[in-house]
Amino acid sequence: MSPFRVLTDLVGTYGYPGVALLVGVEGFGVPAPGQTAIVLAAGYAAHGKLSVVGVAATAFLAAVIGDSIGYLIGRYGGRRLVLRHGRRLGLGPDRFARLEAVMSRQGPKLVAAARFVDGLRQFNGVVAGTTGMPWRRFVTYNALGAAAWVGLWTAGGYLAGDHLRALLVDLHHFEWYVVGAVVVLVLAYVGRRLARRSDRAG
Repeated sequence: MSPFRVLTDLVGTYGYPGVALLVGVEGFGVPAPGQTAIVLAAGYAAHGKLSVVGVAATAFLAAVIGDSIGYLIGRYGGRRLVLRHGRRLGLGPDRFARLEAVMSRQGPKLVAAARFVDGLRQFNGVVAGTTGMPWRRFVTYNALGAAAWVGLWTAGGYLAGDHLRALLVDLHHFEWYVVGAVVVLVLAYVGRRLARRSDRAG
């Protein structure tokens, strides 16, 4: 059975609980197709099988709760693991301190924006909790990002209607373009910083 068929059966059979499950578990690191589930459920809503408001509300609550669980995992276990085993993953104390500094300055923006990037979305809450972002700040910006993300893909799936399968295929390709763009930007930023250090040292 194809992954698309499995997803279709899960959302089509269980409706809102199926959407909540896929979106929720994605929020704390499980590689589930939460974004695709929203689009699919919204497509069902366009045909009267679900309520578009119900889909949006379910996805929003599941996204916020799932990321909050990820935050708690990071807050109460992530930091200890990083400090003990981080060197094996290339995240020693110095790099972790720099990550904490970045999250302290830019954390709210990153939390909101990470929702739209596949890969970052799954570990958004874990990273925020591990680096010690205040709980209220995390919840606020996570909710803002979740609202925008859910609104975008619910509207897209609802408007797609009969073209739902084609939209999901395009969405899969689009996600990889976004990931590629983020990687290029990060590499460019790192290269620029290294060039500046080299100039200063020279």
